[in-house]
Amino acid sequence: MSRYVKRILSGLVFLLASRLFAQGITTASAYFKSVSDYYATLKDYQAEIEIKADKEVMSGQVSFKRPNLLRIDFTNPAEQVIVFNGDTLTIYLPDQAAVLQQSVESDSSAGASSIATPQGLALLSRYYVVAYETGQDPVPFENGSDEMVMKLILTRRSTSEAFRYIKLDIDANTKLIRRVEAATTKGESFILDFLEYQINKDITDQRFIYDPPSSANSFNNFLFSE
Repeated sequence: MSRYVKRILSGLVFLLASRLFAQGITTASAYFKSVSDYYATLKDYQAEIEIKADKEVMSGQVSFKRPNLLRIDFTNPAEQVIVFNGDTLTIYLPDQAAVLQQSVESDSSAGASSIATPQGLALLSRYYVVAYETGQDPVPFENGSDEMVMKLILTRRSTSEAFRYIKLDIDANTKLIRRVEAATTKGESFILDFLEYQINKDITDQRFIYDPPSSANSFNNFLFSE
């Protein structure tokens, strides 16, 4: 066999091996897109949620319905509610007997942009760079846990973003978000845990209609108030 033929065959083997190796790799951005695409197929879901904001811990049940309806009913603090009905964001704070309401334009990203929604995931891919935190293989959710997750870390593309980074733990089997950990530029930290998902339960639109207590004081457009 001539040296020229050997070089050609060696080159073909290298290209074939490289191609097979590349087929076994899923980039972090491609994996994140597959998660976002899966969330886009969901009609609705309910899950238990626990939120840790520095030393404060809150818990309750979150409900989502496509395209952008979102509600959280808290058990801790008891009776606290957050609802987005597609037009208005409403927050009821029972300990302050206050209702905060904010009208949201239909084309605004400030609506139901919770991370665990198709809209929220789409925004993250636009404003953050996605990378694997521990590699492309599933790892235990926590030390000693049988729950296997994919761990991603998202870093902001510009300094205008509120979070310096966002970490996502995604169930390796279901592609559902198990945990979100975020750190702000001011050093604040947030951890959201999602448990006991119920998928496509045919939640009605009535679920996202909320009438706060009439005795509560109302504050409108609170996001833009001083």
